[in-house]
Amino acid sequence: MLHSKKAVAAGLALVMMLGSGTAAMAEGNNKNKGRHDDDRKDNKKIELHLTFNDLKNSEWAMRYIASLASKRVFEGYDDGTFKPQNTVSRIEAITAAVRLMGLRDQAESPAKMSTKLNFKDANQIPAWAVGYVAVALENDLFSETDDMVNPQKVSDRLWATTLLVKALKLDADAKAKMNTVLPFTDAKQIPAGSVGYVAVARERGLVDGFEDNTFKPNQPVTRAQLAALLDRVGGQLPDQDNNTLTGTVNAAVTGSTLNLTRSGSTYSYALHPEVFVYRNGAKVSVSAIQVGDQVKISLFNNQVVFIEVTTPVNSNPNTVLYNGTVSVPVTNNTLTITNGTQSSSLTLDPNVVVYRDGTRITAYDLRVGDVVSLSIANNQVTYISVTTSATPVTSSGTVSALVNDNVLQLMKAGVNTTYTLDSNAVIYRNGVQVSRSALQIGDVVNISTSNNLVTYVQVTQMAQTLSTSATLNAAVYNNVLQVTSTSSSSPGYYTVHPDVVVYRNGVRATLSDLRAGDVVNLRTSNNQVIYIEVTRNASVDQSFDIYGYLKSTTVNAQGVIATITISQNVNGTDQNTLYSVSPSVSLTGNLGLFSEGHLVELIGTNNIVTSIVVK
Repeated sequence: MLHSKKAVAAGLALVMMLGSGTAAMAEGNNKNKGRHDDDRKDNKKIELHLTFNDLKNSEWAMRYIASLASKRVFEGYDDGTFKPQNTVSRIEAITAAVRLMGLRDQAESPAKMSTKLNFKDANQIPAWAVGYVAVALENDLFSETDDMVNPQKVSDRLWATTLLVKALKLDADAKAKMNTVLPFTDAKQIPAGSVGYVAVARERGLVDGFEDNTFKPNQPVTRAQLAALLDRVGGQLPDQDNNTLTGTVNAAVTGSTLNLTRSGSTYSYALHPEVFVYRNGAKVSVSAIQVGDQVKISLFNNQVVFIEVTTPVNSNPNTVLYNGTVSVPVTNNTLTITNGTQSSSLTLDPNVVVYRDGTRITAYDLRVGDVVSLSIANNQVTYISVTTSATPVTSSGTVSALVNDNVLQLMKAGVNTTYTLDSNAVIYRNGVQVSRSALQIGDVVNISTSNNLVTYVQVTQMAQTLSTSATLNAAVYNNVLQVTSTSSSSPGYYTVHPDVVVYRNGVRATLSDLRAGDVVNLRTSNNQVIYIEVTRNASVDQSFDIYGYLKSTTVNAQGVIATITISQNVNGTDQNTLYSVSPSVSLTGNLGLFSEGHLVELIGTNNIVTSIVVK
């Protein structure tokens, strides 16, 4: 994944006048200010936003996002954002798949939008999406046994993979591969009837496993991940129109014209003034396009709005390769390097691309002592790769607390030291790049600092954690987890670390989201639970037995308690929870103390309290 300290330019809007247009739809919720397809107006402008202001940590997906937005397949929001880490609902994924197949006009036709759908939850499908569901059904994107669309359900990796294999019309191939032995360690989590779809997707290069050799079929798909998946699928679909083309650049870009050779013939295309160009892993200006580059372009209203250099020219007579060591900090757009006894001052191209350790940086992030490899064209440095980084200030220690507010605490020789993480700090654990939240108490690390900020963390020895599979006996109370281990019939008690990480239904959750009966995997370090993952939700008929301090009650018309609210302390914060009370509830204990602030025990089933014991 690429990161950049330069904010991605926001608000690139390619505005085209059409006789009859449809406002672009951002796949998302109305409250996120997305534009919806039912906002139809004649003689209005259609804006194609290809660059977004929130891709700083998702630059790896930038080209996929821009490519799809240029085709109006998967778009952003009116406020200039794309929200790459947001999850994708099923109706959003279905809509994007239908558009990718070139069926948008059909889906948005009055006939399809007025279709009477036979799904059980047809009344939950937004009016603007009815035509998309109808077209998806006609094109076999649903299974014969599907009786619900579940439009707002979050798309997971397995469901999205299956949907897009169907969009490629590869159902027959998938069914022929149902007995494939998948190489993933969690392959047993993939239903037998879905194995063939995953096998085909792997063979086609659409998806692959994670670094730990898992597939994670139930993991929710983010907008950035879906953009990448859609773009890969789009590259394997037959061209639906003449708006996506490939060719080889046969002349330097001059003015606003791009000249391509396609199938032996030369064609000229008009460039939009704000055309999006992607080359060598970065967004660049049109001047960076070189003769001999093989490109993929997208046209909108007879203008090129998107260019991706799929294969850069291997040799360019105007490009010079140069190696050296940075000898002076970059100032005034000038890079000074030394090669042997010779020192050179070189002018940087305004769009120079700079990489260190696989991460995009700015030229001003280069340090004296960095060994670099350069590409120079037209007497300007266009590309810099740091081959050997200058030796930064380094330190080591053992992580003594989970990272919070970018603060890293290390213990060394009995002394606890606090460091601040740089916003773009690179962290490696178990050989892969991870987020700062993946660091665990007890991890032994080496760190590099620059300008008093930690820029690099490498875990040299992972914390000795213990893993346990268990069933929760009760909701968390006073940071204590009561469970029955799968290997023992006796209940166990665990203290929960204040910064515990909790996952439920594949998304980040809190301790208050845990329910009695949940089957969980626990990881402990230093006798505290630091990670909880719910592997199976509590059954529908699940009893509970919890403690808390009485906050309030309500009564029904007959004067019987209808609801009760209790307060519990979770991670140092008081949290109130409302429970419904059975009309036949039993009230026992010291009834004289049944007032606000006194400890009570609630016993019940399925969130209905059947017994209240005043302590």
